[in-house]
Amino acid sequence: MEEAAYSNGALTKKQKELIAVGISVVINCESCMEWHINQATKAGASMKEVLEAIEVGIELGGGPATVSARFALEVLDTIFEK
Repeated sequence: MEEAAYSNGALTKKQKELIAVGISVVINCESCMEWHINQATKAGASMKEVLEAIEVGIELGGGPATVSARFALEVLDTIFEK
């Protein structure tokens, strides 16, 4: 199911992973944030694109998502420090 869900279709794998980043922030799933941020960057997402996906998650999730987004930003920093 995962392979089918994240395969290129009407949306690219990168776009789907960016959507998953935002959802992960909203549901406060740290392992999901880490996985989907990594997958998004492997699919070609830039730091700016991932950051915007995190911002969308914050907008939709309100205060609680702001707190969980801290973890996502740490993951993002780790990936792009390299």
